[in-house]
Amino acid sequence: MEREQLKEMYEKYELEPSDIFVIKFGAKGIPIITRTGVEKIQNRLGISVSLELQYHSEDLKTAIIKAVGTLKDTTVETFGEVSPSNCKQNYPIAIAEKRALARVVLKLSGAYSEGIFSEDESEDFKQK
Repeated sequence: MEREQLKEMYEKYELEPSDIFVIKFGAKGIPIITRTGVEKIQNRLGISVSLELQYHSEDLKTAIIKAVGTLKDTTVETFGEVSPSNCKQNYPIAIAEKRALARVVLKLSGAYSEGIFSEDESEDFKQK
């Protein structure tokens, strides 16, 4: 993502420097939006989201949450999932919820098409 595109995002969604950071994957920098940034985008655009627990294992270490988001006349459905292989936190259902919310907001806002991801989507996307 170009510097000018990031500047436009900051202005459009009233983001602050703490709402976005860049991580390096090889030689490429990938913009990552924080939890607060995702919620600012959701609020600025007026995205409504409903969340539903679709599955959880008996030990509660694996979970899938469905998110249905609506922006004007567009509705998107996506999922947030966790398992011991992709989440080291002790509250996996909450992590699945965060992932589902982030994914639906980023899809509806067009951030994914710009190569922007959320810090909630992967343990690898946490700021060091």
